[in-house]
Amino acid sequence: MVALPVQFSRGDGPNAWVHKMALYFFRISHGQYSGASDLPYDFDTREAAWSEMRAVCANLVGGIARSLKPDGEWQMELLDEAKAPVFRIRMLGEALE
Repeated sequence: MVALPVQFSRGDGPNAWVHKMALYFFRISHGQYSGASDLPYDFDTREAAWSEMRAVCANLVGGIARSLKPDGEWQMELLDEAKAPVFRIRMLGEALE
């Protein structure tokens, strides 16, 4: 497990320091549709961001499974501030014949 570096920025006053939380974005891809949120979410740690992503996917999985076609794919990615993927959860329907 890799820990994110803690980021601090100068707050008000000569001796004030404020912890800066990491910003993340969610991107969902389903078939030809792919879209990332414009609204950032802030989390203290990567682990907290991963936990939230799992919880969101758990709430969506029933509807996703009902609409998934053979050879279809659905995925959610957690993107960092630069919109680079950090985590991905995928659901894949495969026709094996």
